[in-house]
Amino acid sequence: MPTNSSARVAPPSAETASIDAGDFSSWLAQARSALIDGGGSDVDCRGCVGCCSSSYFIHIRPDESPALSRLPHELLAPAPGMASGHQVLGYDEKGRCPMLCATGCSIYDERPRTCRAYDCRLFAAAGIAAGGADKAAINQRLRRWKFSYPSARDRQEQRAVKAVASFVEQHAGDFPGGRVPTNPSQLAVLAIKAYAVFMSEEGASEATSSNSEVAQAVIAACRLFDARIRA
Repeated sequence: MPTNSSARVAPPSAETASIDAGDFSSWLAQARSALIDGGGSDVDCRGCVGCCSSSYFIHIRPDESPALSRLPHELLAPAPGMASGHQVLGYDEKGRCPMLCATGCSIYDERPRTCRAYDCRLFAAAGIAAGGADKAAINQRLRRWKFSYPSARDRQEQRAVKAVASFVEQHAGDFPGGRVPTNPSQLAVLAIKAYAVFMSEEGASEATSSNSEVAQAVIAACRLFDARIRA
């Protein structure tokens, strides 16, 4: 079959072009620090409104005066299981945040802390999807994030993060009461907290430990991490 030697491969579209997610180890350190101190993440959104249109409930804390001053009271509801004053902002019938307009977030400068801290690279780091069809926009974004690996440790750390997420999904029965995160966001965060469990030089500890022992190690790592948050 004849070929055209002058043919050119079409460049990736704006919807499929790769986006630099940064050096993995540097990103991981920043993500862990953000979980501890509650700070935001430096995310290159480039006009993406995936998290704004993916049926998320947004947690609003009682001390978030700037956000509360911009959010209509009738759009807020008490946050289930949380102390008085904590509220949630829901979404419309299309899964969109009611503060989203044609040009993006209408309260961007006063957006809630939950929005500031959201980093969909967590899912890419853990090798999992953000959810099902209602998270399609975020999942599309995940496929575009590309981490860099300037050192062997960068790759080792991402393998460890992915290993935690995979282990928890595959071995729920080895955790006390089978209690493991089923929410993708919670699973990704757990993997970030406990990745060190799978950071042995040659993977020897995982090969010689029982699944229940690895599960206990994951629990211990998460508790140690959470103690730093409360400190």
